[in-house]
Amino acid sequence: MSATDGVWLSITDYSRYKNVSISTIRRHIKTNILKHKEENGKYLIYVPSSDRLKIREEEEVLKIKLETELLRSQIRQLREENNELKMLVELYERQNNKSMRSDAPPEIPELHYE
Repeated sequence: MSATDGVWLSITDYSRYKNVSISTIRRHIKTNILKHKEENGKYLIYVPSSDRLKIREEEEVLKIKLETELLRSQIRQLREENNELKMLVELYERQNNKSMRSDAPPEIPELHYE
């Protein structure tokens, strides 16, 4: 299998992918346990193509989880806004009902002259 059959991940991405601490990955790089290369002063770790599908699936799951959290947050915010608006409508309706009762002049009784 050549290096083109896999993918090169940054230490951070590899750490998330394998759920291993960055310091452990750096130790493995220093002892040549991991296949790695240095590019622009940064280490990249090789992941074979057999793992690429798993990485893509995990990325997709992570994206879905993040989107779900965002949507939950938006729903929570919309519920709060909706509750505030309901309260304002209630207050407005109470004031409107009070003002309709107090603004209307009292009924004038009909006078009958004989």
